[in-house]
Amino acid sequence: MLLFLTEYLSQFNSGFRVFEYLTTRGIFGILTALALSLVIGPYMIRRLNYHQIGQVVRDDGPESHLSKAGTPTMGGALILISIIVSSLLWADLRNPYVWVVVLVTGLFGAIGWVDDYRKVFEKNPKGLAPRWKYFWQSVIGLAASIYLYSIAMEAADTQLFVPFFKDFALNLGPVYVILSYFMIVGFSNAVNLTDGLDGLAILPTVMVGAALGIIAYLTGHSEFSAYLNIPYIAGAGELGIYCGALAGAGLGFLWFNTYPAQVFMGDVGALALGAALGVVAVIVRHEIVLIIMGGVFVMETLSVILQVASFKLTGKRIFRMAPLHHHFELKGWPEPRVIVRFWIITVILVLVGLATLKLR
Repeated sequence: MLLFLTEYLSQFNSGFRVFEYLTTRGIFGILTALALSLVIGPYMIRRLNYHQIGQVVRDDGPESHLSKAGTPTMGGALILISIIVSSLLWADLRNPYVWVVVLVTGLFGAIGWVDDYRKVFEKNPKGLAPRWKYFWQSVIGLAASIYLYSIAMEAADTQLFVPFFKDFALNLGPVYVILSYFMIVGFSNAVNLTDGLDGLAILPTVMVGAALGIIAYLTGHSEFSAYLNIPYIAGAGELGIYCGALAGAGLGFLWFNTYPAQVFMGDVGALALGAALGVVAVIVRHEIVLIIMGGVFVMETLSVILQVASFKLTGKRIFRMAPLHHHFELKGWPEPRVIVRFWIITVILVLVGLATLKLR
């Protein structure tokens, strides 16, 4: 939005042309989202407390979590407001990729809002029925995937690129829609499963989102993408601004969500942020790199799948409790230790993911 204004003002003062640079707008996008979340956060927490919008703790979880009952939830709305406002202010709104990511974020957030509403106001710990949650995730995920496939202009837009291989690219054709769907819906649920401890999900989301922002900038730059031998996706650079806003908003939220948390993001935040990571990775053609960088989310999801499969097939559990972070809690790890160690793992995985840009 502000890009239009600065383009107009640059006719009178060339200094406004600095806002045409992605890097400048990206920095302002980070700072705007961070400032919004820090300023709005205390007010939102007070309102959530006033309306008694507190966390409903399931009685089948770790006993240590019972003390978290009543902590304000649905704080993910703070993240989404900060991301969307900052993105609309600083990104080029003529870019279709920006609108796809913003709409996916908002719509998945709406699903999460309904889920949280039922947990909080209807006192139903399970929230929205899983079949309906998955149905609406699928509708939105498929719609975004089909649209992205329909606007693909170059072969690279629908190819699968494998890290560490210089000249390997698999033409997906219509299979692109299926892969994109699973990335969007899969990561939405993966981040949601990870969001079980104070700050556990948000900082890995920030780190992975920031790394995707770097990748978006590089894939949207013809010279950098050619030098690194990664796909050139025209217009993808604008997603660097969205990812910057995500990182800024996430850091602002972490200010209030760090242990012991003053507020939880709830499904309204977790479902939306996971879907956002998935759709950005799809657009910049780095799905496999996202799986590497988001390894903590993948581990948490696999732990649930393995736990359920093992119990149904053998009657035995692999982990003391799933998702994986609960397993370590029940082994006696203090909550901050679990959180920080998962953060450290994410730092390592993000660095590995970024290294794939050069090691080809």
